[in-house]
Amino acid sequence: MPSKGDIVVKENKVWASWAADLFSKRARGCARNGAPFSVAISGGGTPRPVHRLLAQEPYRSEIPWTGVHLFWVDDRCVPKTSPASNVGAAKADFLDHIPIPPSQIHPMPTGIPPADGARQYEEALRAFFGAEPFPAFDLMLLGIGQDGHTASLFPEQRALDEMKRWVVAVKGGNPNVSRLTMTLPVLNSAREIVFLISGKEKAAVTRAIFDEGGTPLPAQRVQPTKGRVIWLVDDQASSLLDKKERR
Repeated sequence: MPSKGDIVVKENKVWASWAADLFSKRARGCARNGAPFSVAISGGGTPRPVHRLLAQEPYRSEIPWTGVHLFWVDDRCVPKTSPASNVGAAKADFLDHIPIPPSQIHPMPTGIPPADGARQYEEALRAFFGAEPFPAFDLMLLGIGQDGHTASLFPEQRALDEMKRWVVAVKGGNPNVSRLTMTLPVLNSAREIVFLISGKEKAAVTRAIFDEGGTPLPAQRVQPTKGRVIWLVDDQASSLLDKKERR
């Protein structure tokens, strides 16, 4: 079982609003302290209800978007107009509907050779966060696949053992295309990580995440060195968890 983190189980009808509330609270907290709010998001279908809420009231007005810097933990090397593009989906869901300065949206460069894109995005991260040791995002919103992957870090990939680079090029998943992904040291340097897990098809992998023994799944290797993890699970995805594991 992951050594850090809280399991928060919410009914599906309030699951997305819980995450949007947290996003808003963290953004407003950074603004009160006069600091930018750095957040990294992921793609796939799971986070889309959260993203769509962020474009609606009260979040659209209460979040200080002029202080938000938005990054991606991973993306597929496809055109931004492709249904498989994480940044394309985010644009449709909320980025085109909120008053965030365009210069504070930091998409991955997916239109160039993957190795070049990985280097370029790492350079962009270093320019924003500084050189060492790894970037400390205020918030990361991650998901998990049915195989236990998170970001684009898939089981048995060499990328899981990368300890120096911030961003790497990989290939895998569905669709099986080249991708760019942040590495585990970057994920584990975040101040706060929320895993967004919903749907009955995620019940088995959610159960596996909290079982001990065996080779750790990629998502189980997300254990921030100084931050914390929240596993935000809806009632369907949590159906195989013991009651004592729920909160």
